[in-house]
Amino acid sequence: MRPDEIKQRNAFPYPSLPHPLQTNGGQVFPDMQIRMFPRLQRVDVDFDIPDAFLPEFPPAIFLHSRPELGDVSRGEVLSINNVRVLMKDLLTPVQLEGLRLLLTPLPQEEFNPTDDRKTVNPSLGVACFDCHVNGHTTAQFHLSPDIRPQERRFRLDTTSLRGVFNQQIHGSKRSLRSVEDFTEFEQRTAYFNGDPIRPMKKGFQELPRSVIPHMAQAQNMFDFPPAPKLTVLGRLDPSKATESELRGEKLFFGKAQCSVCHPAPFYLDDKMHDLKLERFLPEPGDGPIKTFTLRGIKDSPPYMHDGRCLTLEDTVEFFNIVLRLALTKEEKADLAAFLKCL
Repeated sequence: MRPDEIKQRNAFPYPSLPHPLQTNGGQVFPDMQIRMFPRLQRVDVDFDIPDAFLPEFPPAIFLHSRPELGDVSRGEVLSINNVRVLMKDLLTPVQLEGLRLLLTPLPQEEFNPTDDRKTVNPSLGVACFDCHVNGHTTAQFHLSPDIRPQERRFRLDTTSLRGVFNQQIHGSKRSLRSVEDFTEFEQRTAYFNGDPIRPMKKGFQELPRSVIPHMAQAQNMFDFPPAPKLTVLGRLDPSKATESELRGEKLFFGKAQCSVCHPAPFYLDDKMHDLKLERFLPEPGDGPIKTFTLRGIKDSPPYMHDGRCLTLEDTVEFFNIVLRLALTKEEKADLAAFLKCL
């Protein structure tokens, strides 16, 4: 079907995934994380994606300064209580201090000590690494704080910080040009949904710019997971890959056109692109969205900036429709097999 036909029949299978709340919005955490940290339980909304479609918990931690160690998490979730024990021999003092700040709870709109909080018990708020657990993600989401007027519940999925050292723009919509800027703006916007008045009431904590580089240095240490089937240039090693994976790679760099926005070796182009989904849906388009890296993508479900695609197979089908690729069933399976090698 042509895009206009799909829109007329309301047949697009992957509409945007909205935030379950309009006015409140805010961060929502998965059950697996709430069970470990009850302070993150909200009384006004429940997490709405089944565990089967979420990343593993707790996520592994890979440091590009110590690749020979593999996962250094020891199966634990980094917290303010264990960070020094787990990381003091792996990071520099500056990086360790930055990591401590990323694990320090800061006042936040829904999780706070004031009477209008959205939790049963008061808390000190949330830390950067409550959302980016172990520098990765477990599919937490929040209402976009950057869109005005807020005409629809634009959900933003929490993305991984793995490989952020190699990215030139940050934030799905903001196009911030440094990790330092992202760190500062994220606290100012996501923590209070971009509202400057409510922080005054709830105790906004100003982070001096002098400590932001320490936090950025810590974030810049998180690496992608190992990809044993890739060469140093990011392409498949024919001696290690299956026939299906090799066919998928050929499609990725050919018929499927994935490499236009996701070139090797890091599978991102540091640009923003507009897929113009308003061609298919009776709702406003999303506008330009940052290209996210595909390295380690199998560990980061759900997919797309708002989590609308629950599996890699869904994501392949999404682009098959949006880019009008006419991929066969076998080609879609091969492409998904290749993505799982990254």
